[in-house]
Amino acid sequence: MKTVLLVRHAKSSWGDQTLPDHERPLNHRGRRDAPRAGERLRERGVVPDAIVTSTAVRARSTAVILAQALDLGSDRIVEDDRLYGASPEGLLDIIRALDDELASVMLVGHNPEIGELASRLSDEIAEMPTCAVAEFRFDVSDWAEVGAVVPVAVLFEAPPRDR
Repeated sequence: MKTVLLVRHAKSSWGDQTLPDHERPLNHRGRRDAPRAGERLRERGVVPDAIVTSTAVRARSTAVILAQALDLGSDRIVEDDRLYGASPEGLLDIIRALDDELASVMLVGHNPEIGELASRLSDEIAEMPTCAVAEFRFDVSDWAEVGAVVPVAVLFEAPPRDR
């Protein structure tokens, strides 16, 4: 069994218009939602073996906060610049190349790519708001098979809309 957790980074700040897109940090809502998402996963016993994150500041920050909430060390976070701007097929290539010793992996990336891949893996997922988590369980032994078979279980969680 292989489990893929697709996470769209938490809400980012547009406050400093001089920052390049890659350097935008999380805003207050993002810093609030990310630990809550991690806590919900931990409560369900969902703890990935590794977190692969985009190198963008908002994605890396989300990954670090999630890892802390899941009691994972920073050594379990892998930065991969291919996640910044990757196509859904590119994201699948990253997943398919994972070490088969890993049973569960979280990818922290960006829309529209994360959302498009989630929708491609399951028509139950129409969109990926910020800090949403889409969980897919595949009855396969090799990561190379992910995407070629239908997941046996799909779970989706998104933070409540701002009040």
